[in-house]
Amino acid sequence: MKKSATTQGESPSRLIDARIKELDDWRGKTLSHVRALIKQADPEVVEEWKWSVPVWSHDGLICTGETYKSVVKLTFAKGASLEDPSGLFNSSLEGNTRRAVDIHEGDVLDEDAFKTLIGAAAALNRSSAR
Repeated sequence: MKKSATTQGESPSRLIDARIKELDDWRGKTLSHVRALIKQADPEVVEEWKWSVPVWSHDGLICTGETYKSVVKLTFAKGASLEDPSGLFNSSLEGNTRRAVDIHEGDVLDEDAFKTLIGAAAALNRSSAR
C-alpha cells in the first residue's frame, strides 16, 4: 500500500487484496498463494491488517505476511514453540519467540509442511487461550 493510501474503515481482506494487486510481481503471487494455504489450513483464520502488513490470527496471532524487495517473509509470532520437522523456518532463528519463513523468487514452498505449521500455530494459540 502506498503511504498516502487511506486504510481507515477498509476491511483487512480488501487491504490484503490491494497489497497483492499493488505488488504485481512474484511477491504478490507468493503472498496470494500463502494466503490461500493459510485459509486451507485453518478455515476459521481471521485476516487482519496491523503494522501495515497482512496478519492472520486464530485465538491469537499466527503470522504476519511482510513483503520486501527480495523476499516474502512469514513471521510466526510463537514460532520458537512450534515443531518444524521439515525445516521451513529459515529466518529469525536467533530469538526466543518468533521464527520466520523467507520465500525468495523461484523458491518452492512445501505446502503440506506450511499448512501443518499454520495448524500447529493455531492449536498452540487455542491451548494458550484456555
